[in-house]
Amino acid sequence: MKILIQNGHVVDPLTGKDGKSDVLIEGDRIKRVEEQIAEQADKVIDAAGCYVMPGFIDLHVHFRDPGLEYKETLETGGKAAVKGGVTTVCAMPNTKPVIDTKEKVLSVHERQEKESLTNVIQLGAVTKGQLGEELADIRGMAQAGCHAVSEDGKSVMNASLYRKGMKAAKECGIAVFAHCEDITMVEGGVMNADENAERMGLKGITNSVEDVIVARDILLAKETGVRLHLCHCSTKDSVRMVKLAKEEGLPVTAEVCPHHFILSSDDIPEDDGNYKMNPPLRSKADVEALRQGLGSGIMDVISTDHAPHAAEEKNKSMGQAAFGIVGLETSAALTYTALVKPGILSVMDMAEKMSYNPAKILGLEEKGSVSEGKIADLVIFDPAREYNIDKDTFASKGRNTPFDGYKVSGEVAYTLVSGKVVYER
Repeated sequence: MKILIQNGHVVDPLTGKDGKSDVLIEGDRIKRVEEQIAEQADKVIDAAGCYVMPGFIDLHVHFRDPGLEYKETLETGGKAAVKGGVTTVCAMPNTKPVIDTKEKVLSVHERQEKESLTNVIQLGAVTKGQLGEELADIRGMAQAGCHAVSEDGKSVMNASLYRKGMKAAKECGIAVFAHCEDITMVEGGVMNADENAERMGLKGITNSVEDVIVARDILLAKETGVRLHLCHCSTKDSVRMVKLAKEEGLPVTAEVCPHHFILSSDDIPEDDGNYKMNPPLRSKADVEALRQGLGSGIMDVISTDHAPHAAEEKNKSMGQAAFGIVGLETSAALTYTALVKPGILSVMDMAEKMSYNPAKILGLEEKGSVSEGKIADLVIFDPAREYNIDKDTFASKGRNTPFDGYKVSGEVAYTLVSGKVVYER
């Protein structure tokens, strides 16, 4: 099947193309990218006024499948992803059971081909059962195509064991995705440790809870040579340490989530579980540092940490609610509104941080680009559309977001995965 996308503004970080072009897709590949293409096609999409970008790659999602399907499934998570222009996701392994063997990774990969509209790369755990006591089968999971291991949801607190896991990942040619949280310092905290927590009578989480593990993990990556990707960075010192690591030439990358580069703890209006996430919303100074880190290129990736929960798990006090918010369907609009429109990022930067850089981190050489020969994973993004986010329209099972009613600019008009239209506005 041939699809012709006409009149769009192509944004491609690989080639630097940033202007009006047509895109011809044949089968699952991009065949031609030229100013005007007159070739006959089975389907013609008019992308006038829209950006044609490489499909977004979200390095950090929780699809809750297997075992927690009441929160999300491969099917519902896939629908949410493509509605947000996300054509590939990395699913975290903290499911039930934990993904810690080759067989479990293969099972998800086999199922996602039938059940999910988006491509799902299942990550493996660093330790068996994420218990932090014994290494999981890192080699077997690498052979099954996990691309990275992660203990996401917690840190491996045993530094010696973690170093062994890093060495194993390095030997297998895969990355380590680090959730940086010193659990001995959390002490029951549920939001940022500041005057807002005191006002609401809630226990706080200090920046050092994250910063101590960021420093440790960078040092361990320096020693082992493993490719380290720091998940959901939230503090100004995380940005500073990533900058130092890069200046030293260490193989360290880092991501920021939209909620952390938009909201601070000052934006929490009341004790509402929908504002509870881990790491928590930090200070305005931290938010500004994250925005500057993205703008300067220190921070490489925008991911969501999409974490759906059932309503009864979130509609309660932050003291009792589960950690986490959904993000797949809102990340592109929030990024465009909060970073591109004010001039912190260009549209090219947005494509780089949401697609091209994630593809490089995962080693997906055939993705992350709108150029000839690449896999036709594409998003057509309409920057002119203005609306208020409405959680009741989400395809995800999760409705847990602090952005309900938030005014944004930019909406996904089409999403294509392997040359097939899987979402149309």
